[in-house]
Amino acid sequence: MRRETTAVRNAMRTAPRRTVVIESVLAGLVLLCSLVPLPLIPSAHPVGVAVMGVWTALLVPARRRYPALTVLGCMPVIAGENVWSTVVVPCVVWSAVRRITPARRAWAVVGASAVGAVLLSIAVQSLSGLPTLPYLLAGAGVAALFILLPALSGMVLGHRRPLKGLLRERNAYLEQTRLLTDEAARMEERARIAAEMHDLLGHRIGLISVHAGALQLAAERQAPPLAPQAELLRTTAGTAMDELRGILGVLRHQSGEDIGERGTRESLSALVADSRNAGADAELHWNATGATDADARTRQAVHRVTREGLTNALKHAPGAPVRVTFQDEGDTVVVAVVNEAPPVPRPPGDGNRSGLVGLQERINLLGGALHAGPRPEGGFVLSARIPVRPDVPPVYATSPGPVSDGAGSRPPLSTEVLTWPRLLGGGCAALLVLLPTVSATIALLIMAVLD
Repeated sequence: MRRETTAVRNAMRTAPRRTVVIESVLAGLVLLCSLVPLPLIPSAHPVGVAVMGVWTALLVPARRRYPALTVLGCMPVIAGENVWSTVVVPCVVWSAVRRITPARRAWAVVGASAVGAVLLSIAVQSLSGLPTLPYLLAGAGVAALFILLPALSGMVLGHRRPLKGLLRERNAYLEQTRLLTDEAARMEERARIAAEMHDLLGHRIGLISVHAGALQLAAERQAPPLAPQAELLRTTAGTAMDELRGILGVLRHQSGEDIGERGTRESLSALVADSRNAGADAELHWNATGATDADARTRQAVHRVTREGLTNALKHAPGAPVRVTFQDEGDTVVVAVVNEAPPVPRPPGDGNRSGLVGLQERINLLGGALHAGPRPEGGFVLSARIPVRPDVPPVYATSPGPVSDGAGSRPPLSTEVLTWPRLLGGGCAALLVLLPTVSATIALLIMAVLD
């Protein structure tokens, strides 16, 4: 008894506070309902009736830790004279049987409790004389209504709980399968695009690089003033080939680009120097106290904004001064490319703004803001404010994490396939079983009040 008391005390300490409060309230309500009617409806054995009320209240919390013993403990309540405690028995049995596994053991406990309740009722009645046949039938009916039917309903609803978990696991598995299928389709399409780009663009850019090298050699011998432009053409073709390889790596391997030292002061200075070699009046203003410890995606975006701004200035405003500004503001970096109005007015270009649209999408994915538009005093400005450490997944990340804690790791068996209508049907059947019990309980209470 001492060991059992210690185990119960430890179980109460480790139980969630909400569970302890709920069980205490339920036990108190059962005790109150069992004892309050005693002064209003006098009994021939008040002590026994009060003991049955206390015993029933103790069965309420015991059903969690000792469900089998709780079902057996309902026998004296069925055979006792406390009607208000008897009406609690179906609820206690219904809740306790759901916690008894396997089903064979649950049925054995329920059968023993029903038979024991009938025998105990006969034994109690034998104290005042031999029980009559109607009494025996009534005892069997009460045991069936208050023990067997609630146990059947509890086992049906208890069986629904693992089925619901299985349904959730199946849905998670199907969702994970769908994600993997979509990912495989994306990877296949990326590989196809990468192959076409490699076969078409790679070959053409390689030819441009070869002819540009030959043009440079010829210019050095025959037209030295044109040699720098020929060299710029060759180096630009080589850079385009390197960037094409980087894009192909992204498409094939689904990983971030190896950006190297892009987005640093040296890379921006190289871009500005290339623009000067192409004839632009470009300069870089670097407003940062030291090396910026920015995310690789942020540095890549800075490089792309600078390159797009310089390319647009060379294309649409040749001869206009261009100023590239980099500002480190702690949590964010600001890069701007500003060009003055061209010396000779030019008609509007025929560009489709696809480069700006791509930049806008890249900056938005990083949680930044992009601005592109004409200046009031003339010229054009392209600026971007980008977080140093974006709080968003990488641009090329596609698969989310697991749908749930390990759910969906295996396909359900064919015999385990179920749907919500089946679960709802099982729940309705379980509730339908309780109708006779509810009717009998109401009738018993009415008879107790009228007597």
